[in-house]
Amino acid sequence: MSRRAVIIGAGPAGLTAGLELLRRSDVKPIILEASEEIGGISRTIKYKGNRMDIGGHRFFSKSDRVMQWWVDLMPPEVEGSASGAPAAAPEISYQGKKRVVVVPAHLKEEPVLRGVGPILHHVEEEDAEDGTPEAEEAVAAAVVTHEPEDSDLVMLIRPRKSRIYYLRKFFDYPITLTATTLKNLGLVKTFRVGVSYMNSQVNQIAPEKSLEDFLINRFGRQLYLTFFKSYTEKVWGTPCDEISAEWGAQRIKGLSLTTAVKHFLKKAFRGSAKGGDLAQKGTDTSLIERFMYPKFGPGQLWEHVADLIREGGGEIHMGWKVDRVHCSMEGGVKRVVSIDAVNANGERQTFAGEYFFSTMPMRELVEALDAPVPENVREVSAGLQYRDFITVGLLVDRLKVKEPDGGLLKDTWIYVQEPDVVLGRLQIFNNWSPYLVADPTKVWIGLEYFCYDTDELWKMADEDLKKFAIAEVVKIGILNAEDVSDGHVVRVPKTYPAYFGTYDRFEELREFTDGFENLFLVGRNGMHKYNNQDHSMLTAMTAVDGIVAGHVDKAKLWGINTEQEYHEEK
Repeated sequence: MSRRAVIIGAGPAGLTAGLELLRRSDVKPIILEASEEIGGISRTIKYKGNRMDIGGHRFFSKSDRVMQWWVDLMPPEVEGSASGAPAAAPEISYQGKKRVVVVPAHLKEEPVLRGVGPILHHVEEEDAEDGTPEAEEAVAAAVVTHEPEDSDLVMLIRPRKSRIYYLRKFFDYPITLTATTLKNLGLVKTFRVGVSYMNSQVNQIAPEKSLEDFLINRFGRQLYLTFFKSYTEKVWGTPCDEISAEWGAQRIKGLSLTTAVKHFLKKAFRGSAKGGDLAQKGTDTSLIERFMYPKFGPGQLWEHVADLIREGGGEIHMGWKVDRVHCSMEGGVKRVVSIDAVNANGERQTFAGEYFFSTMPMRELVEALDAPVPENVREVSAGLQYRDFITVGLLVDRLKVKEPDGGLLKDTWIYVQEPDVVLGRLQIFNNWSPYLVADPTKVWIGLEYFCYDTDELWKMADEDLKKFAIAEVVKIGILNAEDVSDGHVVRVPKTYPAYFGTYDRFEELREFTDGFENLFLVGRNGMHKYNNQDHSMLTAMTAVDGIVAGHVDKAKLWGINTEQEYHEEK
């Protein structure tokens, strides 16, 4: 291999770039990872035989290329496991020695941070007038895969269930107008929501200066206070009246209580008038409620990719933090020529190459450049903000809240909208994969907190943080403190790039970094863009496509996850 690509970061984007380069070019990937763990925020945390998924990663994508890439590496398991994992046979058919895995072509978007609160993104009425299924109930797609070579190196087909916990009750997620929702809210609150909404339509706030104004104008003050304000401020740590209205318009375009009511009525009448949901034709809608998941968590796949990179001649250097990026200017063309990295022992090393991929936070990248940086670019870079993340894992004997049959809750995620606790979301790891739990008689949960690294919560000692988290779930009736047998704290800095601070001037920063001919920004923090795992992979794949073709179209990289932005969220 005569050429080298230096890749900063061993998360999904960096590892995808590395493997794609080995498979498709003569470029040798050299990956530098600041931590000692593979996978970035898609890594799996191991604790006393138990495993934690940071933030939860469903392996589902609208991109056939990404889906095929995943199942080529880890084919889906056919039989149900002895530990109780559901059989995947209904989703799999055989064609000779290959298997065709039927996967949903679209899922209701799950994640937590895409917009301002969990609510269904409805399809505009005219989009469904021709009798085609609505977007969230679209047809299934088939991905061709092979027999597993290793019984552990497989994807499980897992059922998806998520709900909102509010008023000490469970609501559907995303919020929909159903009898259960109306019953849980109660007649009085439902009446107030209706009156508040009608008032907002008569007395619109003008001009809309904040996200709070934007939401009240579309949902009424009562619904805003019920399902938007508390949760949004937990997630972003910024009052809604300090977030711009433009930000809301970008992320929840087309949403209002009117569209929710139209959606509800159309569902009800279509079901009775046409003898069933149109989405039932040609597809099993239960498939839309399933997703793929690595047997031992997301980090299992990325550790496998790292092994393949090493076996293929690539290098992965763990514990090396990049702190200097050396640049040159020849003939008016800016290029990166090498980078310096330092390890925990203070040892330094220089890595030279022809191509450079960066997944490090853009703020840190700009600080590391030895090229002249215009003052306006430094201002934008320094003003970028990030939201940090804490997961407190608790091993418990049982939960107080149960399914109607008395069994363990079936949710993977529970969005906690109770305003009297800081807790934002709760994962039940057993339901992601039974193999994440060492003792199947225990319940292994993750309590998720969104904060800044300057907050007292972030600085709290681990033992104090565990006590704090236990007290919160006791307070809202999730469990009894005496049923907790162990706990583990994981802090993840700069997990979520924020769309405030100096983000409104982001184009100034992007134009500057795009000016380095052989520097490619990929991934979530690399682009300061709230990419999901599959989007991060696609940015890396697209950059490699360009290298192979002889020219990287950087506009294409930035276009990924723009047109198909998940306006509700991960």
